[in-house]
Amino acid sequence: MIHLGIIGGSGYTAGELLRLLMHHPEVQLDFVYSTTNAGVAIYKQHPDLIGETDLKFTDTINPNVDVLFLCLGHGRSRSFLEANTFSSTTKVIDLGNDFRLNDDQNFLGRDFVYGLPELQKEKIKSAKNVANPGCFATAIQLGLLPLASTGKLTNAVHINATTGSTGAGVIPGGTTHFSWRDNNFSSYKVFTHQHLGEIEQSLQQLQQGFEAPVFFIPNRGNFSKGIYATMYTKYEGSEEEAKELYRSFYNEAKFTIISNEDIHLKQVVNTNKCILHISKSNGMLLITSVIDNLIKGASGQAIHNMNLMFGLDEKTGLELKASAF
Repeated sequence: MIHLGIIGGSGYTAGELLRLLMHHPEVQLDFVYSTTNAGVAIYKQHPDLIGETDLKFTDTINPNVDVLFLCLGHGRSRSFLEANTFSSTTKVIDLGNDFRLNDDQNFLGRDFVYGLPELQKEKIKSAKNVANPGCFATAIQLGLLPLASTGKLTNAVHINATTGSTGAGVIPGGTTHFSWRDNNFSSYKVFTHQHLGEIEQSLQQLQQGFEAPVFFIPNRGNFSKGIYATMYTKYEGSEEEAKELYRSFYNEAKFTIISNEDIHLKQVVNTNKCILHISKSNGMLLITSVIDNLIKGASGQAIHNMNLMFGLDEKTGLELKASAF
């Protein structure tokens, strides 16, 4: 059994991670660390887990666990690892943004690998530390990587993507409060979103010299879970050529699917799938990408990475079905 610990156990991401790990056949949960909820039953914070576990949050850690999931706020993973020492054999999977960029991937002797399985599965298999991708970054990269792999991103890329309210975290704020978000729609961080860095980094990894501008408009939707992203760019080939490119690129991917039919969020919410749809019109290739922001965009992808790091079947604990109605 793989013994694991979770740091920062009270948020949405940790809640989904716990829900999935409770039914993972190859792991044993050692501790869930939360200084604000120490001694409180986990199901009190995550009521969907009532009857699933009697485990309580703790403010102590076991430094010898096999794998550590960091579910801290962005920028807090570094300070936590500075303040706490773990065994040299403990693998770390960070779900924040502290180690995603190349310049940040060596920290206190730990070398982090960017954890997008569809991009670099073999590196993840041999990694001791993984930086889990961002949710928007996951949906967008999966929509663009096949083009970059063949050097076909030579023009500006335009992206419009909408995320559910859980993407803003569990602590309520002015733009996440129900009365503001319900029956509402808005954009934020237009052209400046923090996930742009890791998106461009991966595109440049596959297409050296990539310099085309990437224009990204993130939106807040009035639903709870999911990301619906559309991307378009000039494309000289035919629609069928593009579809074949995508099918070939994701031929061995366990969770990324190319659909011939129009797609929607209910096909992926509560699953670790990314579904893509490809079409061409007026010289523009349109790629639509849908994921669950908390699973494929966070906790499910972290477990996928763990499975790869420990030599397990990729789908272990992640064979999930969407709710269609």
